[in-house]
Amino acid sequence: MQRRMLAAVCLSALLAGCSTLDALNPFASSGPKMAELQPIQASAEVRVLWNNTVGKAEELTFVPAVVDASVYAAARDGTVARFDDGQQVWRIKLEQPLSGGVGADERRFVVGTAKGEILAFATADGSPLWKARASSEIVAPPLVRDGLVIVRSGDHRLAAYDAVDGKRKWVYQRPSTPLSLRATASPVLVEKYVFAGFPGGKLIAVSAENGAPLWEGAVALPKGATELDRVADVSSMPVIDARMICAAAFQGRVSCFDLGSGSLVWAREISSAAGLAIDSRFVYVSDDKGAVHALDKASGASLWKQDKLFLRRLTAPMPLRNLVVVGDVRGVVHFLNRDDGSFVARLPTDGSPLRAPLQRLGSNLLLQTSNGSVLAIEVQ
Repeated sequence: MQRRMLAAVCLSALLAGCSTLDALNPFASSGPKMAELQPIQASAEVRVLWNNTVGKAEELTFVPAVVDASVYAAARDGTVARFDDGQQVWRIKLEQPLSGGVGADERRFVVGTAKGEILAFATADGSPLWKARASSEIVAPPLVRDGLVIVRSGDHRLAAYDAVDGKRKWVYQRPSTPLSLRATASPVLVEKYVFAGFPGGKLIAVSAENGAPLWEGAVALPKGATELDRVADVSSMPVIDARMICAAAFQGRVSCFDLGSGSLVWAREISSAAGLAIDSRFVYVSDDKGAVHALDKASGASLWKQDKLFLRRLTAPMPLRNLVVVGDVRGVVHFLNRDDGSFVARLPTDGSPLRAPLQRLGSNLLLQTSNGSVLAIEVQ
């Protein structure tokens, strides 16, 4: 039991300090070291449009929500703020600390706590609307869409609540595994399907109406002699383009499936806890050693690989215009050429880790650092 607890702490910290995982830990006293950044010849101009603050994430991951030109950001100490075009509209301080990012639509935003409380507030002024309870801690941003608030809790359950009054509508649960990564990714809602990744390398589609399982895809198959070796979790958000959905697994694969049937289209052996992105041509993935891969969307064939960010603990990639953007553990934002992966620009932030997935804010980039900086970045 003690060994399981230690390993779980290592995994929930995303490989941040356990000797058995030193090969993936850039701060370890032994083993490979994080790549130092080399000078680049910038060919794109990037600038900070606005910069505001909300509060520190501490050891957790806080993902901001974007609704039109409004940004809703939260911090560990219970602070939530709304920014419109970088200007603070309001700021509230809740009585309890928060444990995950924000979900929002035009009328309400929703946050969660480590005690499993779901708290909904009005976007207009931050006034409270309702509260409900999940089965355990909430570390992933709630999904707020189509009259539903869908929450993923730490015990691997999905639960849907009425967005108006918070009444629970359905619950879906997967069997637990001895060890798992802390999953900080929201589920995804498309048409009648709710998609989410789970421990054991599974991508699950359930009905948005009643939570009934529709199909299950094997992103990866656990393998190895120890429980630690057999961790193969889908801990990041799946991505969708037309009729295809793709997901990545730690110690596993990148796999793409038919959206309706769950049939496997292709798979590649690439381990990723950070996640992936998709555009009209490519699937992009940040692997666990700090490389960014571009794969052919139709076949999964490798098109390019950028490996100069070794062990810099990258975010999932984000396509932006003709670029691909990733953030790293030192708070540096890297801009890559979409066609060949070469560096075209680099922008430091406040020096704290970029853990939260990068977001789009119109045609620009939005990010939140672990120290609580919220920045909008323009590519010119």
